Amino acid sequence: SGMRCIIQRVKCAQVAVSGEIVSSIGKGILVLVGLEVTDTHEELEWMAKKIVHFRVFDDENGKAWAKGVADLDLEILLVSQFTLYAIANGRKPDFHKAMKSDQSRDMYSQFVQRVGALHKKDKVKDGVFGAMMEVSCTNMGPVTIPLESPPKQGQQQPSVATE
Repeated sequence: SGMRCIIQRVKCAQVAVSGEIVSSIGKGILVLVGLEVTDTHEELEWMAKKIVHFRVFDDENGKAWAKGVADLDLEILLVSQFTLYAIANGRKPDFHKAMKSDQSRDMYSQFVQRVGALHKKDKVKDGVFGAMMEVSCTNMGPVTIPLESPPKQGQQQPSVATE
């Protein structure tokens, strides 16, 4: 498998840590970001481009699935979430496929910077890596779409949207 993200089309979203709001956005997308142990800069680049240009909004004429956050100058809230790689074996989730926190902290930081470079830095917010976060949003639709970067050479095709 590859890098995983869950995109939610939102009217607003925020992240709080210890009861204090650390990030918030208006209309845009909330993106839960999961990094796998084998992810590289190639997957980061693919996913950054995908989320900035992924069309989950209507255009000015009401045509569905016609515009992305970049087209409409909307906001992005990125939240690191290693639990996207949970494997449900038995009664307790197994996270061995998730990138370990020391490596994923740097990779996630690079991802946030890359999304900001592809969109507008002031329109891209994020949570607090490794913190116990309270994430809330008003999902419009609701629209929630799982994305996974294309498989590396020799790996099987994932079961979520990649094209």
